[in-house]
Amino acid sequence: MNRKRLSALGVLTTAALALSVALVPGAHAAGEIVVWADETRGPNLAKVIAAKGDWVPGFTIKIVSFSSFDALKDAFDKATGTTGPDIVVAANDWVPTGAKSGKLAPITLTASQKANFNAANFFDLSYKGKLYGVPVDVNDVAMIFNTKLTTTSPKTFGDMVAFYKANKTAKSLKAGLCVAGGGMSWGAHSVFSALGADAYLMTPKGAANTVQSFNPTTFGNNVKTQLLNTDGTSNGFFPATDTGCKDNFLAGTVPYAIIGNWEWKDYVAKGFEMNLMPVPSVTGGYGHMFGSVSGALLTTFAEKHGVAAGAKSVLTNFFGSTAGQVAYQTIENRPPAAKGAGADASLSAGQKGFGSAAVLAGIPQIGAFLNSNAGGSSYWDSAPAYWTAVLINKKDPLVEARKLAAIWKKNVAAGKADL
Repeated sequence: MNRKRLSALGVLTTAALALSVALVPGAHAAGEIVVWADETRGPNLAKVIAAKGDWVPGFTIKIVSFSSFDALKDAFDKATGTTGPDIVVAANDWVPTGAKSGKLAPITLTASQKANFNAANFFDLSYKGKLYGVPVDVNDVAMIFNTKLTTTSPKTFGDMVAFYKANKTAKSLKAGLCVAGGGMSWGAHSVFSALGADAYLMTPKGAANTVQSFNPTTFGNNVKTQLLNTDGTSNGFFPATDTGCKDNFLAGTVPYAIIGNWEWKDYVAKGFEMNLMPVPSVTGGYGHMFGSVSGALLTTFAEKHGVAAGAKSVLTNFFGSTAGQVAYQTIENRPPAAKGAGADASLSAGQKGFGSAAVLAGIPQIGAFLNSNAGGSSYWDSAPAYWTAVLINKKDPLVEARKLAAIWKKNVAAGKADL
């Protein structure tokens, strides 16, 4: 996952309405809701609140910006009822620690409020069945295609393979689909999924299915059919490494590429359209990509400050609303988590494309499963090892698929206790 984390430890305070500056977080004023954020989100949130301060009538919103993500984390770890915020804008992996320490408070959303998000997003911000905040923006990958090579949006994985084979020589293609952003573990999950292998499955309600593993025969046969020649060698469509992918795509020698939401402006600058979509699957659906979210999290300090009701309203009226996310992301330029915000005309094609891809095919990044090596290897190591074994070392895709399924199944089973 590509999260921006810096090491500087200075602290800067920005009051949303007055835009005043101080060296340390100050005491809470009456009717004031204090929100802590990092060095990019904080100043941008302050601009939004300065433009419209009445998101919650009767309360003012004060944004406190820290000089880095690490500085924010350090301050929150040390926060007390006197110094702590009412809301903190943070990464999803803060939730388990904050919930166990008693610094985060659970919230309850209405059915209509929940409907504005992908159900899987709530899994990211939940611990032991309780929700601790609202999704703000997503971190994911999506597939882009070069309209100078093809103007047709592929419907299936096979469509892309067929185009590659038919045009490989005439268009001097170096690959058909490659991973430009996110690497061969995180970024390439959607290719695994499109071919029938998910690291884990999610239920329609956004819960993790901790029992079912992927079908190795189906996946192995799809790899054999789509990615290999009859003699078992790679047909060149999908490289086993991400080396050179971005440069080759930008140069026009690869028609399809998986890119990250942190780099879309690089492609716009080169004249590429943001025709973003999830990787189409063999069966015509989509391959799932990891789509973790950052969230605006409610703290237990809000109750101590007497503003819990107001803080909850800030979460739903501003952070969790379409209007609030549009106002914020117009400045922040990240893909918004809210479905309605992702479709707003004022946002860029890149933001909308990544947001739409996350809604269509995003699944939460569950570290308890991915980091486990109960099966003998973690997801992060076993995923790229499969491509190396099959596409480079010419090992049997079905035999290797059975090994991979066994690893991932054991890792998921072992990780259940940490959810």
